[in-house]
Amino acid sequence: MHGRMLGRRRDRGQTAIEFLGVTPLIILLAVALWQCALIGYTFSLAGNAADKAAHQGAITEGLRFKECRAAAREHLPEAWQESMKPTKCRSSSGMYKAEVRLQVPVLVPGVLNWPFRVEGNAAFPLEG
Repeated sequence: MHGRMLGRRRDRGQTAIEFLGVTPLIILLAVALWQCALIGYTFSLAGNAADKAAHQGAITEGLRFKECRAAAREHLPEAWQESMKPTKCRSSSGMYKAEVRLQVPVLVPGVLNWPFRVEGNAAFPLEG
């Protein structure tokens, strides 16, 4: 009985040491998951902005190009607006098409961006 108690005293703190050893891996995993979420969110934003831009361009009479670009910018958070390439808006074959290109932020939107861009495309039939 005395030997068991002596062994337990020597193992005291082992859990804390093991937790400290694993903590950097847990933090690294959380950072990687957050970055993946930002990439997915940027894809979603690009698609939605392109959809809104193409729709606005298709239903507008007159200055379609200007309205298309304004609609794309309007439907993006500020951090993504800053890194947005100019929206490509055009009509072809009875369709109005918009292409939005955004940069993916690194961990914190608006601070630093990855060098690659995410592209969202949409088309709507021309009205009027």
